[in-house]
Formats: sequence, C-alpha cells, structure tokens
Amino acid sequence: MTVSLPLVVVLGFFAWGAVKFLGVRTWVVVLIALFGFWLSQTFLAPAIESGTRSGVDVINSSHA
Repeated sequence: MTVSLPLVVVLGFFAWGAVKFLGVRTWVVVLIALFGFWLSQTFLAPAIESGTRSGVDVINSSHA
C-alpha cells in the first residue's frame, strides 16, 4: 500500500510538533515560513528544489 503525502503536510506536522512539544514559539515558525517564501523568489530556488527532490527520491527508493 502506497501513501502519498505532500511535503508541506509533513513539514506542517513537524512545525506543530515543535511548537507543541519542544516549546518553539509560534512567531519563530511563522518567521521561518516567511523566510521560505522569500527564499523561493531568489536565485537559490532551483538548487533548493532539486536538492529536495533528490532527498525525497532517496527516501522513496530506500522504502521500495
């Protein structure tokens, strides 16, 4: 059985867990998210996307 979750949902669970269990302040999570939106508009966006895709491919191939 294959379950497909968008990466943003997985990251959302990590953010929720960090706020709930690690005591990370909500404003820190919001600041990091806003930084991600800003970073997506820079010249680094293609490199970040390809690195993320490579990491997901490695995880998917190790569980095949």
